[in-house]
Amino acid sequence: MAYIAVPEGIPGIRSLVMFRPETGKHLYELAQVLLRGDSPLSQAERELIATHVSSRNNCIFCMSSHAAAARELYGDDKDVVDCVIADIDEAPVSEKLKALLNIAGKVQHSGKAVTEADIAVAREHGASDRDIHDTVLIAATFCMFNRYVDGLNSYTPTDPAAYAEMGKRMTTLGYVLPQPAKV
Repeated sequence: MAYIAVPEGIPGIRSLVMFRPETGKHLYELAQVLLRGDSPLSQAERELIATHVSSRNNCIFCMSSHAAAARELYGDDKDVVDCVIADIDEAPVSEKLKALLNIAGKVQHSGKAVTEADIAVAREHGASDRDIHDTVLIAATFCMFNRYVDGLNSYTPTDPAAYAEMGKRMTTLGYVLPQPAKV
């Protein structure tokens, strides 16, 4: 049960932004720009970065929901998501994406953990300034989202089917502010 009075049965960040839509609106707009807006990184790669950071933060809701979105976006290659969660070094992703995931993981620990050498490795594998920027901003944003969800003990479903449905919604509708149920 959440630590504050949020709508019952509404999972994760959705219940929290319904509690305070004037702030939630901006969080959802940020997620929409970062994960669905223009970027040299694919939407699947950006969802994978969000999944990786959420996994490292042990935020089950965010990890599960964004992993579901990444699986939807990867389509036939959806197994790559679980491979990245299990072991980035062995995952069937490009060296560029591995370098960016490494940077995201360092941001999750501490922004100061990212080194010039990490950036150089990403550049050696073809990462642009925009790739690096977007990776760091996604990682930093998901640290905040993870702490928001877990810090208020938001409802976290245990049924994988619930997350599969969330993944479909996020990939088709994007990040839109949830509306209260009409009576």
